[in-house]
Amino acid sequence: MTCPVRFRQDWLIAEDAAAFFFPPDTTWTSLTEVRLPTRTGESAGNIDVVLVAYDESGRITDFGSLEVQAVYISGNIRRPFEHYLQDPANRHHLDWRGQPNYPRPDYLSSSRKRLAPQLIYKGGILHHWGKKQAVALHRGFFDTLPTLVEASPHEAEMAWLVYDLVLDETLNRYQLVLYRRVYTLFQEALNRLVTPEPGPVDDFILDLQEKLNRKLEDGDNPPDAPLLSDLM
Repeated sequence: MTCPVRFRQDWLIAEDAAAFFFPPDTTWTSLTEVRLPTRTGESAGNIDVVLVAYDESGRITDFGSLEVQAVYISGNIRRPFEHYLQDPANRHHLDWRGQPNYPRPDYLSSSRKRLAPQLIYKGGILHHWGKKQAVALHRGFFDTLPTLVEASPHEAEMAWLVYDLVLDETLNRYQLVLYRRVYTLFQEALNRLVTPEPGPVDDFILDLQEKLNRKLEDGDNPPDAPLLSDLM
């Protein structure tokens, strides 16, 4: 995916990732939307940003990957925007909050359908190559993720760059600010993301019991199931 605009301010994300990837005073630049090949030459997807370090001759000496993880939304934006466009002068104060289909962040889909698969496929290749990785995401999304086991910056294989938007009252404008850096090992972080945290089995059995009670009260008895001996 293309790097979302709200993360591009002054390319802070590249500066922060480079501080993790490379020693100080390294000469580096950024390349965007870089295709990542598998062993068979097929594409594992595009990396949002690849930071490359190079020497005086322009030869690459190292690189690291930076993925920018935005968030899916549920709801609808097009219809209220079309409503606004019909009469902008009188509808610019439209307050859509609390109305049906008001958009909200879908953090669960963003982690399971986007972030985790990217780490499995693209991240797995980069980890096999022994290359460092960084993920830039906003604070609200990071706070919904499972608690990650942190590592020291020197041992870390991944850096989670957590950003927030902070109002600059002088400029009356929100500015992108690095809220926190979280350093982890690759496999430990991946395991935390893809492994659900199980709840008590007793709660599940209680739910099953309630469903069974309703089914029996409605007189909806289960069909007779044949025994395995009868089938044979």
